[in-house]
Amino acid sequence: MAAPKAVTDSNFQKEVLEADIPVLVDFWAEWCAPCKMIAPVLDELAKEYDGKVKFTKLDVDSSPQIAVQYGIRSIPTLLVFKKGSPVDQVVGAVSKTVIKKRLDSAL
Repeated sequence: MAAPKAVTDSNFQKEVLEADIPVLVDFWAEWCAPCKMIAPVLDELAKEYDGKVKFTKLDVDSSPQIAVQYGIRSIPTLLVFKKGSPVDQVVGAVSKTVIKKRLDSAL
């Protein structure tokens, strides 16, 4: 997978919670400027971590149920899941270095 995959309320269980490898979920929205700022960084990281970490995006406007379930109050929020449970969270537009450090600690 070279680019983050879109996930929704309906496929979140299969794509994120049942994944064999850690999964980064980018909670975002079309109107969110900081979300658009980190999107290219996440695209780069998806290529770098291909096969090690699965990258996904969840639009909080079209799939609010999962966002509410995980207490997402600000976007962008990045949640890292491992074996079906959230193990790390990053809120806001942060640097590639910060995201890499968090992913490496989850691996």
